Amino acid sequence: MIASQDRSGWFGASDTSMIMGNWNTKTFARFWAEKLGFVRSTFVNRAMLAGTYYEHPILKAIGVKQMDRQIRIRRLRLRVNLDGETKRMIHEVKTHSAETFVISKSYWQQCQVEMFAAGKACEIVSYRLLPDDYTNFFNPIDIQRIGRHPIERDDAFIERYLDRLEYLSTCLKNGRFPDGDHQRQDNRI
Repeated sequence: MIASQDRSGWFGASDTSMIMGNWNTKTFARFWAEKLGFVRSTFVNRAMLAGTYYEHPILKAIGVKQMDRQIRIRRLRLRVNLDGETKRMIHEVKTHSAETFVISKSYWQQCQVEMFAAGKACEIVSYRLLPDDYTNFFNPIDIQRIGRHPIERDDAFIERYLDRLEYLSTCLKNGRFPDGDHQRQDNRI
């Protein structure tokens, strides 16, 4: 749980879906305004709070001791927050309420960036929250509800991501909105 919630001036691993998505949308424009520091997202809901509060107990339940390391790559304006890690593995915690956990495209992309930044493998550690877990954030962890999902590294994806990130970091440093032409050129690759 990284303390600062200020997301301006840096790109995080959880921003990957925006970086790899369509830059010609209102959603991207809001995202970009936040990166420039013009707006600050304060949205929070019960599911987000539960995920934050359960993160450390879940990691402890699987024996992870190193938590909340931040990796900064200044030239790319990349700031990656790792939930937990061991010597060879990143452990990215995702809570959910569904019967079955599904690895979303954005979760997969987030892990790709974490693997790039940390230079080690990544797994998603899923934990199914029950209705009572949303009202009491101090329930004990039920090891039976933990799922472990290794993510395979995709160097071709990381290369495409880095091309976009390098361009966006230049735009961010210069305080200008990204040109859609760069995105169109990238999509032809």
